[in-house]
Amino acid sequence: MNRLFTAFIVGAMVLGVGVGWVLNQSLAPTDAKAWADNLSIITDLFLRLIKMIIAPLVFSTLVAGIAHMEDAASIGRVGLKTMFWFISASIISLTIGLLMVHWLQPGAGLSLPNPTDAAKGSGLEVAKFTLKEFVTHLVPKSIVEAMANNEILQIVVFSVFVGTAVSALEDRAPAVTQLVDQIARIMLKVTGYVMRTAPFAIFAALASTVATQGIAIIGTYAKFVGGFYLSLGVLWTLLTVALILVVGARGLKLLGAIRQPALLAFSTASSEAAYPRTLEELQKWGVSRRVASFVLPLGYSFNLDGSMMYCTFATLFIAQAYGIQLTIAQQITMLALLMITSKGMAGVPRASLVVIAATLTYFKLPEAGLLLILAVDHLLDMGRSATNVVGNSVAAAVVARWENQIEEPQAEPQTA
Repeated sequence: MNRLFTAFIVGAMVLGVGVGWVLNQSLAPTDAKAWADNLSIITDLFLRLIKMIIAPLVFSTLVAGIAHMEDAASIGRVGLKTMFWFISASIISLTIGLLMVHWLQPGAGLSLPNPTDAAKGSGLEVAKFTLKEFVTHLVPKSIVEAMANNEILQIVVFSVFVGTAVSALEDRAPAVTQLVDQIARIMLKVTGYVMRTAPFAIFAALASTVATQGIAIIGTYAKFVGGFYLSLGVLWTLLTVALILVVGARGLKLLGAIRQPALLAFSTASSEAAYPRTLEELQKWGVSRRVASFVLPLGYSFNLDGSMMYCTFATLFIAQAYGIQLTIAQQITMLALLMITSKGMAGVPRASLVVIAATLTYFKLPEAGLLLILAVDHLLDMGRSATNVVGNSVAAAVVARWENQIEEPQAEPQTA
């Protein structure tokens, strides 16, 4: 199924470029634009589907994840060390994406018209992004209003309160926990249905873009994809250095051990598909079952290094494409927002698109910019999925070293 879907994605990309080129070459600019507008109906529907699932998906997955995090309280010390590493790795990943996109400038030169407000140079009102505005905006006046307006940060705050309250109850409110779990499963299934329409949206997005911008736009995509994979290389290098500094040269053997899970994540564009094999290889390498069984699943919700770096890289690429300049304060705010909103969405296909869509809405950036990255998102998802596997494996090994829970390599996973 994954291979077939990948084939559809690739076919949609090729067909979209071909149709767009034919329209660009054979029609007058006004006629090509008319065709592009008609094709945009498909992409507009896809964007609406994405926005439709944001609120229930974030709420259900985050509440369910926190409600089941009883081990974090019982293990205590391990939980604190694990979260310290996750937060540090998140900051580094987000910052690398920020610095690399500024250095490479993959979106500069496109000069796309801002569809939200073409008359304004930046499309942003700096006065709105004060510390007071950000802090007071964290807490929703009404969760119903927050969900209706897709106020992602407010939904996250409410979800954290609800999840923490559920986990603090003595009986853990089994009926509520089960209900939230079921909602999360339903929303994940709905997300899967939505993402099956991605090839059609990719075709329409590429065809309309090439029809109006010309074949030269493909060069921009090449720069975007190449720049992102170069950024992943920088992140992998830093993760490897950190691993060797903490666990020693034996860390290189860990990278070899997780080679197959990482390749599986790359080929399927799903880091979750590699979870069982990754857990097995970590224990064979020497991470105790106690640490591996705690850090790895927690990492799939709170330590998606590749996905987080992509969020900053892609969001600022969109801003560059529309000629929008964000201040330093706005970019720091964006890092803080992405630090929170990228959590708790493990197992969600194309979760980064959902997070980026919410970020664009928050910063009043053109939502149509999502279509610029949609065309090549599957190719980029392969790289960030493999990076998530590497990042979580490094996290497990580092925490195990801090806890003196690294043992001699085992032929079979060792029980606690």
